[in-house]
Amino acid sequence: MILLSDSSEKVKNFLTFFLCLMPVSFIAGNMIININILLLILSSLFFFKKEVFKIKFFWFDKLIIAYFFLILYTGIYNDLIFYQEKLAWKGYFSTVVKSLFFFKYLFLYICLRFLVENKMIKLKFFFITCATASLFVCFDLFYQFFSGQNIFGFEAVGRKIGGPFRDELIAGGYIQRFSIFAFFVLPFFYSNFSNKFSKYLLPVLFIIFTCGILISGNRMPMLLFVFSIILIIIFNKQTIKFLIPFVFIFSITFIIIFKINNEVKINFLKFYNQVSSMTEIVIKGDFKNNNSPQYLREFESFYDTWLMNKYIGGGLKNFRYYCHTRPNIDKNSNFVCNMHPHNYYLEILTETGLVGFIILVSAFLLILQSTFIKKYFSRSSKNYDNVIIPFIFLFFIEIFPIKSTGSFFTTGNTTYLFLIMGLLVGLIPKQNSIEKNR
Repeated sequence: MILLSDSSEKVKNFLTFFLCLMPVSFIAGNMIININILLLILSSLFFFKKEVFKIKFFWFDKLIIAYFFLILYTGIYNDLIFYQEKLAWKGYFSTVVKSLFFFKYLFLYICLRFLVENKMIKLKFFFITCATASLFVCFDLFYQFFSGQNIFGFEAVGRKIGGPFRDELIAGGYIQRFSIFAFFVLPFFYSNFSNKFSKYLLPVLFIIFTCGILISGNRMPMLLFVFSIILIIIFNKQTIKFLIPFVFIFSITFIIIFKINNEVKINFLKFYNQVSSMTEIVIKGDFKNNNSPQYLREFESFYDTWLMNKYIGGGLKNFRYYCHTRPNIDKNSNFVCNMHPHNYYLEILTETGLVGFIILVSAFLLILQSTFIKKYFSRSSKNYDNVIIPFIFLFFIEIFPIKSTGSFFTTGNTTYLFLIMGLLVGLIPKQNSIEKNR
C-alpha cells in the first residue's frame, strides 16, 4: 500500500508530464526518447523507492524478466567467442554493454505497471497528447506534400515524405501507433460532448489520419491502421454500427488519393506487385530466385543465420555480423545482408535463439489471455475499465507476426512496445490476473 501525502496530486502531475512527453520524444529522436525513459524511471524511484518493485509479479512478468537475463547471458557467451577468436568487429564485449543498457526497458515496464496500478498517472492527458502529436504530424505532412518542405524547412525525400522526421521515413508508422488514442478522447473523458460531436468528429479524424499515412508512403502502417480500426469496431458492441460507414469512408478516401496522386498510385501498385510476386514464389518454394523480392531473400538469410546459433542466439544486434559469415552463401548473388531480417520474430530467433523465442512469445500470449481474451470472451469483462481498449489492440497489432517491421531491438520500437505493454498490464484488474486463476 502506498502512503499518499498531501502533495500526491503534484507527484501525479509530475509523473504524468514525463509520460505525456513520450509521444513527443518519438518525434524528437532517439536521444530524447532515452532521456525521457531515464527521467521517468528515476522520478518513479525517487518518489516511491522500493515500493516500485513490490508489485505482484505475474507469470508473464517473470517470463519478461527471464528474457532480459537471457539477453545478457547470450551477450556474454557470444562476446567470449568473439574475444577468443579475436573478432573485435565492433569492440570487445560491446554486446554485453548493449545488453546491460537494454535493461532500461525492463525498468520502464515495471515503473509504468506500478504507476498505473496505483493510479499515479493521469491517462487522460496521455490520450490527449498522443492525439495532438498525431494531428501535428499529419498537418506537417500535408504542408510538406503541397509546398515541398515541412514547417521546419525539411524537404521531401523521393516518393516518401518524412514530415518532422526529416529523412527518417517513419511518419506513417508514427500515426498508426499513436493516432488511435484520438478516437477515444471524447468517449472516455468528455462523455457529455461525445454524444453531440463524436459522430461528426470521428469520421473527420479518420480521414485526416488515413490521408496522412497515405501520403507518407508507408504502406504497412496503412494496412495495420485499418486492421486495428476494424478490430476495435468489431469487438466493441457499441461501435459495431460504424463498421459499414468506416469501410465506405476508407474506400472513398483511398480511391480519391490513389486517382489524383501519382506518387501514391505508384507506391501502392508497387506494393501490390511485391505481394503478388512473394505469394507466387512462396507457393513455388523458389526462394533461391535472384529476382525474388528483398524481403524473401532476407528470410533465406535469416534461416541460415539462425542455424548458426539455434538455441540461445547470436546476441543483441549481432545478426549484421553472423549473416555475412553464414554457410551456403551464394557468391554469385548480388544480395547483401541487411542489419536485421525485417520481422520481429525472425530477429528474436537470430538474436536470442529458440529459447528466447519461446519465452517472449509465451509472455505475449499470456498478456493477451489476461487482456483481450478476458475482456471480450469471459464473464469478468465488466471488471475491465474501457480505457484498456486501445492498449489491447495496439499491443496486438505491434506483436502481430505476419508483417514486415524495423528492428525489434532499436530504441523506437522497443520503447513503444514496453510503453504500451506496461500501461496495458497496469490496467488489468487485479482480481482477473492469471495468478488468481491458478
